[in-house]
Amino acid sequence: MLSRKGLIPEEYVLTPRLAEDISEPKYREKERRARFVAKNGTCNVAHKNIREQGRFLLDVFTTVVDLRWHHTLLIFTMSFLCTWLLFGMIWWLIAFAHGDLDRTDEDFVPCVTSVQSFTAAFLFSIEVQVTIGFGGRMITEECPAAILVLIIQNIVGLVINAIMLGCIFMKTAQAHRRAETLIFSKHAVIALRNGKLCLMFRVGDLRKSMIISATIHMQVVKKSSSLEGEVLPLNQIDIQMENPISTNGIFLVSPLIICHTINKDSPLYDISASDLTHQQDLEVIVILEGVVETTGITTQARTSYLADEILWGQRFVPIISEEDGRYSVDYSKFGNTVKVPTPTCTARKLEEEHGTLDIRSFSPKSTVRRRNMSIKVKPKFTLFDEDPT
Repeated sequence: MLSRKGLIPEEYVLTPRLAEDISEPKYREKERRARFVAKNGTCNVAHKNIREQGRFLLDVFTTVVDLRWHHTLLIFTMSFLCTWLLFGMIWWLIAFAHGDLDRTDEDFVPCVTSVQSFTAAFLFSIEVQVTIGFGGRMITEECPAAILVLIIQNIVGLVINAIMLGCIFMKTAQAHRRAETLIFSKHAVIALRNGKLCLMFRVGDLRKSMIISATIHMQVVKKSSSLEGEVLPLNQIDIQMENPISTNGIFLVSPLIICHTINKDSPLYDISASDLTHQQDLEVIVILEGVVETTGITTQARTSYLADEILWGQRFVPIISEEDGRYSVDYSKFGNTVKVPTPTCTARKLEEEHGTLDIRSFSPKSTVRRRNMSIKVKPKFTLFDEDPT
């Protein structure tokens, strides 16, 4: 526009294409690390090139239970329809072989009464398998083969009912349904506890029915390599929790803060505050297992924390208070954190400089206490006059 008005000569005006070419180079930011376990607990793994598909048919019950609901309902419906049609065809063939379709004599005794078409045979097949018995069609003593087919269809119907109803029950009572009310904090935190850096997260149960024998396991998943040069893309390393009873068992009657002390045996020993970015190849997986008190089924809840979901120098706020002789839990503050003084160095460096670094300086209470002690307040008056001598 300036060149059109004569303010700038045309030879000095850059076209949009040239201006784009000489602009600053654009650096593409590294994508975020793919999760191994999603926040809702599902595993982010795709199974491909499975050649032995027949192994799934060896355990038909588990295969049907693992299917989606619309596939399960389709199999449920088709299993009954196919058996009704199959045995309806068999009853029609029996009636056709015995001559029941054309004979209308009063003295003639058919194999099945009132079955003179395929539709009637299909309805009789439904009545036999689901034991409805309207009374219009019934089997007679004329054909022993018909009695044998009746027994076979009853047995097949009972087997199908047991399998399909069992699948429907197992899908509605699956263990992961109970895990929907087991919640984890959105972020994990790293802060000082008893003079050591600790990784902490909060877990809670929304239901009043407890999880019996609840245990928590933690793993760090990251890419590593062995001394021989073997690359391990998803190396799973167990990390220990700080528990006074030396086990991973917890009493999950109220929300708990799970703590992992970062020591020399921890895979987080060399992690500092500057390393907790989305580019860091690090994922902390949390697995909660237990037995559902009401059903006795073992359930498992899972979640994970990537590097940028771990907050350095934060601490969870208290959410439990005593009200009217009972303990009250405020779930609106379940994931809330506050900043606390925390060294930004690694746990290794913190341990090496433990002699020169005063850990108490990172405690807000100790800072206030020293500050108050350092101030000397002179009394405004005395009860007795001081002796000048």
